[in-house]
Amino acid sequence: MSEDRVKLYRGLREVYIDRTNSSFINGKEGKLYYRGYNIDDLAVNCSFEEVIYLIMKGALPTLKQLDQFVSELRSNMTIPEPVLDIIKTIKNAHPMDVLRTAISALSAFDDDVNDNSAEATLRKGTRLTAQAPTIVTAHARIRDGLEPITPDPELSLAANFLYMLFGEKPDPRDVALIDKDFVLHAEHGLNASSFGARVAASTQADLHCAVTTGVAVLKGPSHGGAAESVMTMSQEIGSVDNAEKYVKDTLSSGGRIMGFGHRVYKAVDPRSLHLQDDLKELGERKGEPKWYSILQSVVEVMKPYSRKGINQNVDFFSGAMYFLLNIPEDLFISIFAIGRVPGWTAQVLEQFENNILLRPRLKYVGDLDREFIKIEDR
Repeated sequence: MSEDRVKLYRGLREVYIDRTNSSFINGKEGKLYYRGYNIDDLAVNCSFEEVIYLIMKGALPTLKQLDQFVSELRSNMTIPEPVLDIIKTIKNAHPMDVLRTAISALSAFDDDVNDNSAEATLRKGTRLTAQAPTIVTAHARIRDGLEPITPDPELSLAANFLYMLFGEKPDPRDVALIDKDFVLHAEHGLNASSFGARVAASTQADLHCAVTTGVAVLKGPSHGGAAESVMTMSQEIGSVDNAEKYVKDTLSSGGRIMGFGHRVYKAVDPRSLHLQDDLKELGERKGEPKWYSILQSVVEVMKPYSRKGINQNVDFFSGAMYFLLNIPEDLFISIFAIGRVPGWTAQVLEQFENNILLRPRLKYVGDLDREFIKIEDR
């Protein structure tokens, strides 16, 4: 094809760049698989630690393997004092900027940083997965004038997240919700942040570089910021009675309903279904059932758009769940990032295994051979 007849694939829509064993999205039927296992089975039967092992190592662990892996994770949750000092210095930055910076800084304290072998990358991925909750919660407390809390080696990653955030042992029911949320966010194919991580890895950059890239890309509101936007929308609606008018007014004015639509799913995102009933139970337990009711009303009003492939995605219910758990709204994206570190690690491992530099092209449409005029004559 000649240079002037190039076919453009804007947004790389439906462009396949490689093969993967990590996850599969059946967008037409609304199914998601991690390493061949249906998310419906994993979400209700597996801990986040089991799913981390599955995604990064390719198989579900035995009890013995899980015990060893959990010990490895928990022994790596602390972060070096110099990284805490960096967090204190930039405490007024957005939590995702702090997470990105701290992960980059951690590379200076990792003996494997320049080793891109599969074994070293797995070790680094395990450490970063364990350290991400500590970074997020330490920053949240530091900016509020509180001392960061040392992770408890007896608690899971989800339990430690809540413990280090609030300073008290969490309700097991709340832990189960965060644990499931981490599971649901752990891996999702070649989304924008995973693509960013793979581009970094394709240059033979190390895992810290790739995960830093993933965090940077995830921050964008078109990718990771929808949960926060859904909660803002719910607060603007205010009550069930206002839902229909809000949706219709928003759509008629050219706006979009946050938490609806997905580049791949044409059916309902299966991850959202796992949070739906959990949100209802949580709202009743916390004495604030209205948020679930408002969101369900939005779902009802949006039903006519389902035949166009516009359905609720994972962010639709997660924001309200975080809100009811008293998690600050600007941490919502960071929770997504904590869950996704294993997926980025798996993507980087695959990129390293059969590496090729990711270097697409742009169709040039500007002028050529413009007359150059020296600066003194311009």
